[in-house]
Amino acid sequence: RSEINPNSKHLKLFDLRLSDAGIYTCEYDSRTVSISLHVFELTISLDGHFLPNEVPELTLMQNSSHHQPNLIITLFNSKNNRVIPKLLQSKTPQKYIMKLKQLEAADSGTWMCHVRSDSPLINQNISFDVKVLGFQNPDFERKYATVDSTVVLSWHPNFQKIKWKEGFTGQLNWKQQESAITHELLDFNVTAGEKQHETKKSSHFQFEIPGSKPKSTIEVKLPKVHFNHSGQYQCQLAYNTRYVQSKIELVVMKVSANPVGPLPRGAKMTLICQVSSPLPSNAHLCWERVNGTQMDNKKSKQHEVKVEVNVSAAGLWNCHLIEDNERKISLNYAVEEAPVWISYVVIGASIGGSVLVFGLACLCIISSISWQQRRQRAKRMARARQYLLENKTCQCQQ
Repeated sequence: RSEINPNSKHLKLFDLRLSDAGIYTCEYDSRTVSISLHVFELTISLDGHFLPNEVPELTLMQNSSHHQPNLIITLFNSKNNRVIPKLLQSKTPQKYIMKLKQLEAADSGTWMCHVRSDSPLINQNISFDVKVLGFQNPDFERKYATVDSTVVLSWHPNFQKIKWKEGFTGQLNWKQQESAITHELLDFNVTAGEKQHETKKSSHFQFEIPGSKPKSTIEVKLPKVHFNHSGQYQCQLAYNTRYVQSKIELVVMKVSANPVGPLPRGAKMTLICQVSSPLPSNAHLCWERVNGTQMDNKKSKQHEVKVEVNVSAAGLWNCHLIEDNERKISLNYAVEEAPVWISYVVIGASIGGSVLVFGLACLCIISSISWQQRRQRAKRMARARQYLLENKTCQCQQ
C-alpha cells in the first residue's frame, strides 16, 4: 500500500488505516529526517444512507505515536450551517461518538467535520456524505378538485437528486377515510441503476399512469373526478425494512339544487354546495350571486362540509372554496326561470290538488255520517226486536 517516487523520494501511502499512524524516518547519508503521522478515521452509522427522522451517529477515532490530544470538533451540514451534536461519553480521547439531530430530506449532501488541536497543532477538515431518501413534497398536503374535473397527483422522490445508488421499492395507497380500508393503487421499484418500473394494482376506480411524466416522479391521473374519489393518497418508499411516506388529501366539491330543474315563478329553490371532508380552520365555502349584492352571499361556518342558500329568482350563482383569503376552486350553478306555461301548470296542479283534497275530505265526511246513521238504525231495530221478545203474549180462540 505504499510507493516511493525515485526522483523526489516522496513516500505515498494508499488506503490509509489507523494502524498506519506512527513515526516515519528517512535516512540519507548521514542525515535523518523523521515525520510523525497522525491518522483520523471518521465513520457514520448506516453507511450514510438514511430516511427522514432517523438520527445518525458519527464516530471519530485518532491514532498517533504520541499521546492522543483532546480535540475540538465542529460540524457543518450540507448548507454550511454549524450543527451542534450531542457528544456521547467516551472513556479515552482516542474515540469520540457524536449523535446528530433527526434528519430531513433537505439535509442530504456533503457535510464537514473540522478537527482542531493546539498541541500538537491540528487543523483538519474531514468531509463525509449524508444521503436522506425521501420526498421533495411535504409530509402532508391538501389538494382541492371539483366534480368531473381532471386531477393529477404527483410525488417527487429525491433519489436522483442525491444520487442514491441503492435499490428500493414503494407503493401508492388510497383510502377514503382514516379508518377505512386501504386500497393499493400501484407499486413500483427502483433498481441500483435508477431504473424505475411501475405496476398498476387496483381497479377500484378509473385512474391512469401518465406516460409523459417527469423522470423519477410517481404520478396518477384521475381523468374525471367523482365525489367518492376523495380521501388520502399515500406514497411510501421502503428501504431495508424502513420506510418513509408522503400523503396528499384530495378534497372534492360539488353543487346541487333542491328541487332540481327550472324555478317556477313565485317558487323557491335551495342551492347546496358540499365538500367531501371537513375543511381546516383557515378555509370555508361561500355562495356568491353573480352581479348580486353582499346580502346575497352565504358563508359556511367553521369546519362545516356544506353551505345552503335559498333562491327565489333566476340568476347565476358561484360557490367558492376559500383558504387563507385565496380562492382555491369554484363551481357555478345557473338557476333558470321556468316558462310561463309551466308556472300555470304548477298553479293549476296546486289548485286541482287542493280541490281534490277538499272533495276527498267532503266524501269522507259524508261517508262517515251515512255510516253513523246506518249504525243508529241497526241499534234501534235490535232494541225493538228485544222488546217484542220480552213482551210477547199467547192468544187463544174462544
